[in-house]
Amino acid sequence: MNEIRAEGDAYDVAVIGYGPTGVTAANLLGAMGLRVVVLERDAEVFSRARAISTDEEVIRIWQRVGLADRLKQDMLAERPLDFVDARGRTFLSACPSPRGHGHPPQMFIYQPALEQVLREGVDRYPNVEILLRHECLRLTQNAEGAELTVLNTEGDSVQRLHAKYVIAADGGSSLTRAQLNVGYEGRTYEDRWVVIDTEMLKPWPDHDRLRFRCDPARPAVDCPTPLGHHRWEFPILPGDDEKYLVTDDAIHAMIAKYGIGPDQVKILRATVYSHHVRFAARFRVGRVFLAGDAAHAMPPWIGQGMAAGVRDAANLCWKLAAVLRGELPETVLDSYEAERKPHVKEITKRAVFVGRIITERRVPAARARDTTLRALRWATGINSRLVDSNWIPVAHYAKGFQAHPRTRSSGKQLPQPWVTDSSGTRVRLDDVLAGRWLLLHVGLPRPQLPWDRAGVPSLAVLPAGSRPVEDAVVDSEGVLLPWLTDHGAAVVALRPDAYVYAAADVGAQLPQPPAGFAPLSPTTASTAQ
Repeated sequence: MNEIRAEGDAYDVAVIGYGPTGVTAANLLGAMGLRVVVLERDAEVFSRARAISTDEEVIRIWQRVGLADRLKQDMLAERPLDFVDARGRTFLSACPSPRGHGHPPQMFIYQPALEQVLREGVDRYPNVEILLRHECLRLTQNAEGAELTVLNTEGDSVQRLHAKYVIAADGGSSLTRAQLNVGYEGRTYEDRWVVIDTEMLKPWPDHDRLRFRCDPARPAVDCPTPLGHHRWEFPILPGDDEKYLVTDDAIHAMIAKYGIGPDQVKILRATVYSHHVRFAARFRVGRVFLAGDAAHAMPPWIGQGMAAGVRDAANLCWKLAAVLRGELPETVLDSYEAERKPHVKEITKRAVFVGRIITERRVPAARARDTTLRALRWATGINSRLVDSNWIPVAHYAKGFQAHPRTRSSGKQLPQPWVTDSSGTRVRLDDVLAGRWLLLHVGLPRPQLPWDRAGVPSLAVLPAGSRPVEDAVVDSEGVLLPWLTDHGAAVVALRPDAYVYAAADVGAQLPQPPAGFAPLSPTTASTAQ
């Protein structure tokens, strides 16, 4: 092994791991102008499609870095989902309802293709350095920053890198988490599952419909994936030969039950994995932050494992940028865990609940489930509400970085409709908000002196049909004004992630800006980048 050499110049942020969480962080931090280094031990995008779906809030996050529309080209949207019994009869069916983020509520993905597009997005930023085939062997930190001892596995050399902060997105078996001596609490389920990725050669009826096959004899997930692929998942049952179950013969035998012949699919790969429910004891240790699977793991039933990691990156990256630029004190970074952990735990609880519905092995209980849910299916509105209420919970921060006293809108994310901007162009709202602190007013802005003195810009929301004017958006779809009215807010102070920091009703003053708040002007921010 070659001698260690030290790199003198410090990066703003080092990202360990270049999966969906790490590559999202690299895009966000790159777009903010920070100097970033990414360490990834593998040479290429991981070839196995692990995640199979995502949701509108995650697409909204990728919209911030200009990749949403390109990513959606490779996704399947607006596909229904069915829970079916042992005879293939549907007992629960629904399409997830939109939550107001401006994109389809659920989209099926092919993860290797998605990650490739996200990596190409990072290539736009010369301030982001990507070190593939590099592994972090050791991490130490002090009051000034962190030092990473990094192995180049290709050249067998070691170097030291310095960063002010570190995002550890290095997966469920995170070496960083182990080095930090952070516990990973929870359980691993006894059942192991075979995950089968295939190329679709000849389509079959309803091949693009997600089915949870709730057969007590052998439950299964039957899932469409885009770009000509299809996914199945089957549990390994007592008495099964695990090595045989991943062979082509065994796989064809299992899917033949659903009328799929060997001439209709090409088996690409089959892998065995276990389901986990785990949470890191802490998401932050000094200057190091755990994100994605390094911080939490959940069963795959509602397709939120990858999405949770992307949300982690979105929550953390703007705060890191604010601290590094001197806009906010470092204490704001403590809100990362306070905001993300409760939401991840709620999503995980719902994933476990859905998994219990799908994997019920007791025949009498399965019959009762089928009968009850089939009866509810025909009750007006109950079917959709049942799925929506137990699917993806809306992110709402009961604690964290927000003003006090709290209001009905505190900790909630503003919906994102299409609006008309000052030039008369129809755009998505976040493209106008532009990832900055902003005061959003119902009608013409009223003075909010502490915020105005801090240089926070104001934007008026005008009703549909209004003439476009400077520093205003027209609520073309009639979404924003009713939302603000319903939440008793005549003005809201929005964080850069479009979550409400503070709100006030008509004639009232907003609470004070956060302590140590010194937002950069657009000109200064541009120069800093």
